[in-house]
Amino acid sequence: MPDLPPQPVRLQLYAGPAIAVPAPRVVVEALREVTVESGSGDTQSGFELVFDVPKKSPLTTLFLLTGGASVPLLRIVIAVTVGGTTEVLADGVMTHHEIQVDGATATLRVKGKDLTAVMDVFQLDGIPYPAMPSSIRVLAIIAKYAALGVIPVVIPAIVEDLPVPVERIPRQQGTDYAYVKSLAEQAGYVFHLDPGPVPGTSRAYWGPEIRVGAPQPALNAGLDGPHDNAISMSFRFDKERKEVPVVVIQEPYSKAPIPIPIPDVTPLNPPLGLVPPLPPKVTILSDTTRLGVPAALMRGIAYAAAHSDSVFADGQLDVARYGRVLRSRALVGVRGAGDPFNGLYYVTTVTHRIRRGSYTQSFGLARNALLSTVPVVPT
Repeated sequence: MPDLPPQPVRLQLYAGPAIAVPAPRVVVEALREVTVESGSGDTQSGFELVFDVPKKSPLTTLFLLTGGASVPLLRIVIAVTVGGTTEVLADGVMTHHEIQVDGATATLRVKGKDLTAVMDVFQLDGIPYPAMPSSIRVLAIIAKYAALGVIPVVIPAIVEDLPVPVERIPRQQGTDYAYVKSLAEQAGYVFHLDPGPVPGTSRAYWGPEIRVGAPQPALNAGLDGPHDNAISMSFRFDKERKEVPVVVIQEPYSKAPIPIPIPDVTPLNPPLGLVPPLPPKVTILSDTTRLGVPAALMRGIAYAAAHSDSVFADGQLDVARYGRVLRSRALVGVRGAGDPFNGLYYVTTVTHRIRRGSYTQSFGLARNALLSTVPVVPT
């Protein structure tokens, strides 16, 4: 493989109330550093912008006014272009800012979260959703945010629990974000907002963690120098994380308990490793006896999905050398790490750090077994 030249990187910053527009040149020129954190949905994604400004710069007043004093929210969109392809890294709102003064200059730090922060403002306890399964409730909630460019992508639960109105009516507990996330956890699903594909839009995904599809270009570590594109990588095998849940349901007539083991492998979550560890622990979910069969199975699927991985990797790469942006919530290949750890992984977290002349990413990978399932890792 020839040594490819580093790809140029261009940063794009958008800001504005509700609808973000290209930031003024004075704002972009004052920008020193950008950090964006993107995970697999366990927590909200966030960003931080660091500006070098004169002590009396109008930028400090601008961010004070847009921090809630006169504008309800300041929306910020961050995008990069690498090798002619534009990727939206973050689309969210400012939640906090601080100023550190040092002599005649000041450092302005602007922090924010993705658009789930807008969903996490108002407590809406008690809103009824009669005869609506969880996926329909999620669609109804996400529809409120269409004006912000939020596009729903909702997959019905594997086992839908349809509430009968004469028996029970589901009611919302907490904010929209808290309620949608709790519904995802009950179904063994994930919920997150993916920025893009174009600035000003986001995809609200509520569904299973999908570990299939075309992998991203391989991360190379330990090969010949010119072919390595990862700055560093480390691996660990933790078999104690593996658990097999057993849900217990009651036979309706005799009330006899029936245990049902739940596998952690589904068509959308196939094994990425060839030799899974023997589960050191079998967990009995005895509290599922008070639930119906669909709800009990959903609880078991959720527990199995959260305790399936046993092989983990962490590392850092140079984006200009890698040639593109590594995205979280997708597959990627690993080469040069040795037979036990080579192969495909699921990208769980990515942290982007951008400075003038530098763009690096820290990443976390996971899969459920040792040894590769593919004979050749796609490059």
